[in-house]
Amino acid sequence: MPSGREPSPAIIVIELIKQQINQQVWLPGERIPSIRKMSQLQSISPMTVMKAYEQLELDGWIYAKPKSGYFVSPHFNQLLPTPPQQPQVVNQSININRHVFEVMRAIKQPDVIPFGSAFPDPSLFPMPTLGRLLSRTVKTMPYDSGITDLAPGCESLRRAISQRYAKAGINVSAEQVVITSGATEALGLGLAAVTQPGDMVVIESPAFYGALQTIERLHLKAVEIPVCPTKGLDTKALDSCLERYPIKACWLMSNFQNPTGVSLAPKQQRAVYDLLAARNVAIIEDDVYGELYYGTHKPPCFKAIDSEGLVIHCSSFSKSLAPGFRVGWALAGRFTQQVTELQFMSTLSAPVPNQHAIASYIKEGVYDSHLRQLRRTLVKRQQQMIKAIHQLFPAGTTVTKSDGGYFVWVALPFDLDSSELLTLLLERYRISIAPGTLFSSGKQYRHCIRINSSYELSAQNYEALKALAQLLSSHKQ
Repeated sequence: MPSGREPSPAIIVIELIKQQINQQVWLPGERIPSIRKMSQLQSISPMTVMKAYEQLELDGWIYAKPKSGYFVSPHFNQLLPTPPQQPQVVNQSININRHVFEVMRAIKQPDVIPFGSAFPDPSLFPMPTLGRLLSRTVKTMPYDSGITDLAPGCESLRRAISQRYAKAGINVSAEQVVITSGATEALGLGLAAVTQPGDMVVIESPAFYGALQTIERLHLKAVEIPVCPTKGLDTKALDSCLERYPIKACWLMSNFQNPTGVSLAPKQQRAVYDLLAARNVAIIEDDVYGELYYGTHKPPCFKAIDSEGLVIHCSSFSKSLAPGFRVGWALAGRFTQQVTELQFMSTLSAPVPNQHAIASYIKEGVYDSHLRQLRRTLVKRQQQMIKAIHQLFPAGTTVTKSDGGYFVWVALPFDLDSSELLTLLLERYRISIAPGTLFSSGKQYRHCIRINSSYELSAQNYEALKALAQLLSSHKQ
């Protein structure tokens, strides 16, 4: 707000209601002052109060009941059940690949409502344009590019990526960019470059299931550090873990963590980096959602403060531009040679025509305008999804509100096995969710689900969400 300017009457009402809810003047489920009453209290027009209440409802603080008024959301500002305060060591081999495979196979069927999908709504991407560029690339690229663009990848794309980081204030040369078959490969190669079988690796809890799969495949041991859905990684638990165990690497998502959606504030990033750098522990940074921020500026990442060359920063175009093209990258720093060699021994390279097509798209100068439109759509759809969950789900449900990405993390107020819930939803309604059992080697998130909010909440999808809510309510009873 500009200096010296008084806040508008609507803003005053919004902040007043937020303060009263935080101070528990109005408890979850209680009715707040009516529009007419607030209009009288503040000596402002009912229309101004209505606008303020509509914004509070959009942000999830309150919800409307027809002909009854506005009520405090029963879910807002509640935290998920407190995670373990001590880091959890998984001494046995992780065994989650089979579960992940079975869930992914079940939810990828075309007639299933994709609340459980890991990818954004494909209609949000410029596929006709990418298709045109891909067709042109196949016709015009040099015949030997299948050889010359092997690992570390297409030079024009690596230069385009390094230029984008330069504009964000991160100095990365094209030689430090390794193009991979998606971010999952980049992350796996980065972890393999800095560990040996049997090593201990810090991961978040709940964690992106790809981290658990990679640790299982590389025969590593996971140390799970709690992630608070509102504050992020528990730095005290991380410090304790580093004192107790010979940690070799740390796999982290600094922005819009999957599944909780939480981001680390810059001070937290610095604190985490300093703890790890003091012990020369490599950071495998998963930043696939970094471009999907809802604010005015791209949030910082670990790579931006990496003075010791410990960060292997990984991302991809799968979530922001071209799902299915399988083009990602690693900024591997001092580990560039190891990552390049490991990729050459595994997949040789990401699909070469896809690399050239994306490089051409970026050169055309339309990537940023696409991203702006994508962000506007994602934040609107997230707000709609959270509002619907507030209205439909059982009282006591907790839901996170992220500042980016497209996932909503939901914790239910009673015990259930969310993987069994998925089975019921698929059988009865052809609806998918991502069960909490995907995001830890243990059972502590079995009562949680992750919902993809990138799809339009059409009448069909709203009815699907209602069916999910009714099934939950019947389970609670």
